[in-house]
Parts: sequence; C-alpha cells; structure tokens
Amino acid sequence: MTKIHNLGFPRLGENRELKFALERYWRGDIDHAALHATAIELRQRHWQLQANSGLDFIPVGDFSYYDHVLDTSVMLGVIPERFGSSRDLDTYFRMARGQASDGVPFRACEMTKWFDTNYHYLVPEVDSNQQFSLSSSKLFDETRELQALGYQPKPVLLGPLTWLWLAKTTSDFNKLDLLERLLPVYGNILQRLAYQGVEWVQIDEPILVLDLPNVWRNAFELVYNRLQSCPVKILLATYFGELGEHTSLTCKLPVAGLHIDLVRAPEQLTAVLDNFANYKVLSLGLIDGRNIWRTDLNAALATVATVRERFKGELWLAPSCSLLHVPIDLEPETALDPAIKPWLAFAKQKLTELEILRLAIEEPEAAEPELSASATAIRSRRESGLIHNPAVQAQLAKIDNSLTQRLNPFPVRREQQQAKLNLPSYPTTTIGSFPQTPEIRKARADFKRGLISEADYVRQMEQTIEFCVREQEKLGLDVLVHGEGERNDMVEYFGEQLDGFLFTVNGWVQSYGSRCVKPPIIYGDVSRSKPMTVRWSQYAQSLTDKPMKGMLTGPVTILNWSFVRDDQPRSTTAYQLALALRDEVTDLERAGIPIIQIDEAAFREGLPPRQSRWHDYLDWAVRAFRICSSGVKDSTQIHTHMCYSEFNDIITSIADMDADVITIETSRSNMELLDAFIDFNYPNEIGPGVYDIHSPNVPTTDDMIVLLKKAGERIEPDQLWVNPDCGLKTRQWQDVRISLANMTEAAKVLRLAAG
Repeated sequence: MTKIHNLGFPRLGENRELKFALERYWRGDIDHAALHATAIELRQRHWQLQANSGLDFIPVGDFSYYDHVLDTSVMLGVIPERFGSSRDLDTYFRMARGQASDGVPFRACEMTKWFDTNYHYLVPEVDSNQQFSLSSSKLFDETRELQALGYQPKPVLLGPLTWLWLAKTTSDFNKLDLLERLLPVYGNILQRLAYQGVEWVQIDEPILVLDLPNVWRNAFELVYNRLQSCPVKILLATYFGELGEHTSLTCKLPVAGLHIDLVRAPEQLTAVLDNFANYKVLSLGLIDGRNIWRTDLNAALATVATVRERFKGELWLAPSCSLLHVPIDLEPETALDPAIKPWLAFAKQKLTELEILRLAIEEPEAAEPELSASATAIRSRRESGLIHNPAVQAQLAKIDNSLTQRLNPFPVRREQQQAKLNLPSYPTTTIGSFPQTPEIRKARADFKRGLISEADYVRQMEQTIEFCVREQEKLGLDVLVHGEGERNDMVEYFGEQLDGFLFTVNGWVQSYGSRCVKPPIIYGDVSRSKPMTVRWSQYAQSLTDKPMKGMLTGPVTILNWSFVRDDQPRSTTAYQLALALRDEVTDLERAGIPIIQIDEAAFREGLPPRQSRWHDYLDWAVRAFRICSSGVKDSTQIHTHMCYSEFNDIITSIADMDADVITIETSRSNMELLDAFIDFNYPNEIGPGVYDIHSPNVPTTDDMIVLLKKAGERIEPDQLWVNPDCGLKTRQWQDVRISLANMTEAAKVLRLAAG
C-alpha cells in the first residue's frame, strides 16, 4: 500500500488565532495557561484535519509559538548568556523579540530568511565553548498529545547539520568542531521518541540542496552513521532544490527513507533512482508546498509510474515541503472569481490531492472522476482568455537596454541631487510606514465595506498624512514620508491596483512570529491602468518644504512575495511588474516628488539555492529594478530598501542596481552585515538601520551612535544615511517618537563631531 504523509502544517490557524493569542499574551492581557490552551486547540484541530485527509503519518513538532529553528536551539540548550539562565517561555520570547517581562531590554537574536522563502527564522548563536543539553520537552509532550488522540505521529526535527550550518559564531572557530558535543543530544532525542513508541522520525536537512564545502558533505556520513544506532526509522527530508552532486552521498546514507522535492527539482529523479536502494522508503514530493496552483494529478501519476518501473521498494507520496508556506483552506474563499478558483489549492486541498493520488494508484476506477476534474481545471487555466493581455505582450517585446540606464552615472547625479535637496551630512529619514492605529484600520475597512464615502475616506487619510508630516517635522527628520496609512500591506496594496492579480479574504501565511501576510495571486499578465500612489505623496509634499519620499514596492519583491503564475518564466512576470511600476515612478516625478524609494525587501531571498543558477536570477532581477527606476531625471533621487540580506556574495549585483541610496536592516547583526562593504568599494550612498523595529525595545541615542560609528569603519561617512531598519507600521507612536528623537539626536552628535 502506498503511504501518504505531510512534512509540516501551518501554525497560526485559519483565522490567525495563535497570532492574536500571542499578541494578547505579550500585552499581558492573558496568561500562559490561556496561550497554551489556544495552542492545544489549534494543534488538535490541525491534526484532525490531516487525519481526515487519510494521512498515514501526521507531523508533530512542526507547531511553534514563534519559530521552529528557535525551538530547536532551545531544545538543544543553546540560549545566549545575555538572556540569563532561565528556560521558560518568556526567555524564549526575549530571544525572539528582545524584551524581558520586567522591561529590561535585550538584543534579540538575529533574524533572516529561511532559504529562498519569505519565512524568517531566528539565527542560532554558538561559540567555541558551546555545550549542548536536552533542555525542552516540547517535542515529547506534543508527540504524547497526538498519540493520545489515536494517531500515528511522525516527529519532525531540524537536522543537526542544517541547524549548525544556519548558526552564527560569536568567535572565530570551525562550527563543525561542535558536532561531537551536539550528536549525543540528537541521539538522546531519538531514544526518547523511540521509548514513546514512535516508529518514524523526519529529520530535515535542506542544506543538502546547497553548494556545500567537502568538509560539510563528509560530515553527513559521520552524523548518520552515528544516529543509525537509535531505535527509530529516520526519514531524511530534503526540499527547495535538487541534491545535485550530493545525490550519491545522500542516497547511500544509513537512513530508512529519503524525501525529495520533485516540484522544485523534477530533474533530480533519474539520478536518485540510479543511486537509491530498494530496501529503503522513497518519498516523492509531488504536491507544491510553496504555491497555490492545483496539481496536475495525471502528470503526477505519470511520475509515479516512471518511478515504479525502476524502484521496487516502499513508496510514499507527500507535498514537496512543509505546507507552512501556503494558506490553510480554499473553501471559505467564496468571493474568488468562480472561473479562477478551480485552479487553486491551499493546504487542506493539497492533502486531498495526495489522497486522490493514492486512490488513483490503488483503485484507478474509483479515482477517475477526480482525475477528470483535475484535467479539466488544468486545461481551463491553460486555455483561459483571462491570462493573456496582448498589449502587455507588445510592451515586453519593446524592452531594450535604453530602458535600463539612468541618463548619467552616479557622481553626476549625486551633484545634481545635492544641489536640489540641500541635505546635511548624516541625513535622517524613515523607511516609509508609520504606526497603523485602530482608527486608520477602521477607516480602510469601512471604506472597503462601503460604510463611508470615498470623500470621507480621502479626508481621513489626508488627516492621517498631515499628522505624520507634522510629527516628522517636530522630530527634525530631514527627508519625510507620508506614512502609508492607506496601505494594508506593501505588496497587496499595489496588487489591488494592478491588472492580473487576485486576492483572498483569509489567505494568511506566517512571515515570522505573529506577523502574517496575505500574498496576492498573480494569475495573468500584469499592467497598470492608473496612478496608484501619486495623490497621497503629492498631498504630503504640499504640506511641507522638506523633501518628500514617494514609496513603492519593487518588481522583484512583489514577485517574491506573491503566489506567482507558473505557466511562464518568473523573469517575464518581473518585467511586466517593472514596466507597470516605471509608469508610477515617472508619474511621481512629474507630480513634484524629489525622492522615490522602490523597496526591494525580498531581492536576495529569490536567489536559487544553487550558486550555479544565481547569475540568471540576478541578471533579470537587477534588470527589472533598473527598468522601473531608470525613467527619471538625474536630479530625482532613487532609493531602495532591503530586509535581512547578507550582501557579501551578491554585493556586485546590489551595486549594479544603481540606486542612489540603499537602506538595509543591520541593527540586529550589530552592523556585521556591513562586512560586505569592507572589501568592496560601494559607489553610492547607504543607510544602515540603527533602530530594530521588530523589537519593542526603544534604542538610546548612545546605542545608535555606537552603531553608526561601526558603520563608519566600513563606509565613508559622507555616504551614510541614518534610518530605522524597516517600516514602523507595527510599532506604537509613544515608542516611535522617543526612538526617532534619539535617532535624530545621534545624527546631530555625529555632525558636530565631524565639524
């Protein structure tokens, strides 16, 4: 019998129940018992949903209060000294958010992107003296909880080598030297799970799809030779790419089963079959765990048939990766276009697709109606007139190098911009958004429901803009923003005004902690029918003599933070977005906006896992940015912003984007991310973030001066801007005022010191 299983499930709940419970707990509105009760209810609901889909094994340990990598660090006893000796839930949240329950601030753990997804994980911190100990019973408790419901658990563990690869070192040493201390803890975990009656444990080692140094490749044999003595069966899970040169090594590891991603890397199947033994379990990731398009079940069955011709061992079917990256259920989305909805599948529907695949293998006649429906939906999407726009296709055909070049190089532009803007040294600004108060959210919601007129809505938004402008003037900021009160989300807002996009009501996906996003669905050719931001920026500029920044989300970020059509290259969709945004940029310039920020927060996260494929991605990603930014005069200053990006390996491409100013998140890393600029002479201007907006901590002036001086060791002072790490949308005004006042004071101190 073919088994079906799942690698992981969304955590926060269909209606974001965990998000709201977490935020109530952090505010002190509920206690730990109430938070724990919400977590139990969600876990059991999600387990029941998966059981109803016929899964043979249900993942456990994929639930987290904040992040599964942080969970692993805590389980291994890896808690930096600055957080004290306590091992309670509040310590866990201090590591994630940086604030103690008694108000004493701590620097939170660094946060960065989980491979090439929009999910953020908390970076483990290790030193050469690191000791490990089994310090959390969470996995065992949840396994027991699932067993009590009568289901077969498959505990999910982040593998020791992937965890160690993701960790940062606090001193100069070889992280692999820690393996001898780390492996006994993993052995202890597996022993305890075996004692609880667990048969299979899923160990995730996604770094096997990366380019690894030989010493790390060789370490896999050491690790899994050591762990094979544990009395459980190990399913080694790989995803997000192909095994490539690691194929033979991985297939020969002493584990009971292997999972491979055949959605992102179907080409790896032949090599795996050439190396895989029939006495092991082979798990095929056939359902896309990262996008929301319905699976071509007949094509998936053809893949299974190909495998069956050569592989005589036990076969399992699964999504390509954890379903953490997709919304939970499509059924409640009753407002979706009925012509497009049949093309889609969320987490619940993807598990149903697994069930149909198994039925089609074991009882083909019984599955025929579902297979026919799948074929009809696939054909309908392929042939639909909703997808293609001849005018957009004609525009694409006209793209040439003239659309990707500013009129003059940066030194010429800089001179004109300095004359026009007349900014001081260490100019201060923010990244764009200001706190989204309940009143702002209510106005947006009321307008969307038709409860207030457009005139009333515009008046309320203009009042919000004026308030933001006056606050910034009081704080003494040099370059102002309008505050983005009208925007629900930096991607969704633009998608709602572009053709080719589709939106859900409740299609939430976790980004980090309690932070959720509702990615738009790009189903067709993208175009802009009218200006999207001009009225708000123009109104804001009319209120002040200080320069106003127009705020846009860039083409690569919109692409990477949306569910993107898979019937054409991603680069084609990126160029469509770039052309639409180019029109918006030039409209802002004509409206008198002197600075335009085109955020590319997700630029780096789109890098393929394999460096051999980076060139193609970086080539079209840089080109898309330049298409949308290059239609302006030299005197118009173009900014961009990037989130949690390590620049060392792509710094040349960042420079090739040719933005006049780039702002980046660096405060959590204590400016370590600026190391990329030591050996590379970055030609333009840069604003390293000095205020961690993802933490409730209020930074002091001295804190920010220290960070700016560190930045000045890597970058010439006359290139430096002063700004927060990211937008201030999620913060409260009382903290924002103090933090920004401290930030502007830090800039003044440095100006005085510079003479």
